[in-house]
Amino acid sequence: MKELVEITFDGIEENQKQIDTIKKVVSCCFEEEHLTNLNIYLSVTLTTPEKIKVINQKYRGIDKATDVLSFPMFEKEELEQMIAQGKSRVEDVLGDIIISIQKVKEQAKEYGHSFERELAYMVVHGFYHLMGYDHIQEKDKIIMRPKEEKILEKLKITREA
Repeated sequence: MKELVEITFDGIEENQKQIDTIKKVVSCCFEEEHLTNLNIYLSVTLTTPEKIKVINQKYRGIDKATDVLSFPMFEKEELEQMIAQGKSRVEDVLGDIIISIQKVKEQAKEYGHSFERELAYMVVHGFYHLMGYDHIQEKDKIIMRPKEEKILEKLKITREA
């Protein structure tokens, strides 16, 4: 079976439980969005608030740490065409997701749910940004949020988990 995700730990200790959660979530996302037959994968980097702040400043001009950043490699229309045709070009990366593990810990505590649930949500959220979805405007949010929740429900990763 091909690897759907390349996981990097940058400035933090490698954690098998986090790897397992990410792989499970990415697999469900790929199945849900009909990407499993395409020759694509995504990159997930788990890092520190300091490192994500540098990336946020460099690429978005925002001088603060954040929880998750997504850098898509395709326009939404390109992805839709690849899915419709059932093929991609050569092996391609769908995009990069960068997650601050410290922020995941803080937000899990703040929202009163498990670390696994918050990490899974960050991966799903980043994935749908790579797929061309957004949540800035309400009309976009009402499309993206149900997609995210559907994945978490399929995996039985609830807010109480």
